[in-house]
Amino acid sequence: MRHLYAVILVAVLSVFSLPAAAQQPGRLIAATPLPETPPGVQAWRVQYWTTNGNGQRFAVTGIVAAPMEVIPARPRRVIAWTHGAWGVAERCAPSLSPNFFEYSAGMNAVRSGYVVVAPDYIGLGSPTMHPFLVGQDTANAVLDAVRAAREIPGAGAGSSFAAWGESQGGHAALWTATAARSYAPDLTLVATAAAAPPTDLAANLREGSDKNARALLLSFALHSWSTLYGFSLDPITNRTNQGIITRLAQNNCVEFHKKPKLRTILGILTVARATKGKDIENIEPFGAFERANSVDPARVPGPLLIAQSSKDTIVAPAVTRNFAKAVCKGGTPLRWIDMTGDHGASAKDSAQETIGWITARFDGNPPPNDCRRL
Repeated sequence: MRHLYAVILVAVLSVFSLPAAAQQPGRLIAATPLPETPPGVQAWRVQYWTTNGNGQRFAVTGIVAAPMEVIPARPRRVIAWTHGAWGVAERCAPSLSPNFFEYSAGMNAVRSGYVVVAPDYIGLGSPTMHPFLVGQDTANAVLDAVRAAREIPGAGAGSSFAAWGESQGGHAALWTATAARSYAPDLTLVATAAAAPPTDLAANLREGSDKNARALLLSFALHSWSTLYGFSLDPITNRTNQGIITRLAQNNCVEFHKKPKLRTILGILTVARATKGKDIENIEPFGAFERANSVDPARVPGPLLIAQSSKDTIVAPAVTRNFAKAVCKGGTPLRWIDMTGDHGASAKDSAQETIGWITARFDGNPPPNDCRRL
């Protein structure tokens, strides 16, 4: 793994000597074939250029996967898989994980003939702070990943795509849909699917019933935003607890089906106590930043699918349902999938139905609309 980090670092340093024309957003820098993939799947670890909301350029990473078949005469359909929270530290990039395929439900679509593009986002797998739940920055990285995938000869990716994400990635998918037409007019968005998406960030960080998960996610957000934008944490907690927030964010990636270490548990409990009763929405500039990076239901184009478990303890079901109702008020056709599993299985539990729904949109079938049921 250390060797892999070294290779990535050398690549990152070398690309900044490229001429400006080669650093345009969406340009592919490198595509390295992965030696181990699921049966019938070929995949590449990619590096490509993107920009944040201020136009600053970044070399970022991800995975592109495609069927291991002869490239068809027509370009393949594309799904941009937007991952949930894996952490905010550079080493938390999904593309660096040996468990990438196991815990990336979007990869199931390769078996249905799709090219699946899975960006790490800015700052995961690349040496800068990850803009956690920062809408435009994330959307740019997703859209530029779709562009970059088209430069891989063996993938055969087309310009028409669907966005599909889980948890943090649901937020990313919705922001990608919102930004697609203005940021990437060369691409065609066909459909958007979001499983357990944070939408109203203030409500999501306040209303999830698992207080410990809330504390960890809040630590990710506070560390990211304070580092990137200089937001002082003094109005939220004291310097000792600020240090704990920093260490939680810097030292912890989300590890599936593994118990956290004792010091992580103690840190989470400390942050939960320190922020109890603190509504970040009413503490500036955090409140304004939450509002700016929440998803505006009036701006999300259809067709849209949302999958949400009624027993989700991290993304409050009522918050997602309120967002869906607001989407419906705007006349956007919405497919709503009710589930009863836990948060971490949201995309997996709805994958078969979601892939079928996306395929029907590519086929040009009229989208179902569950707005009356909501």
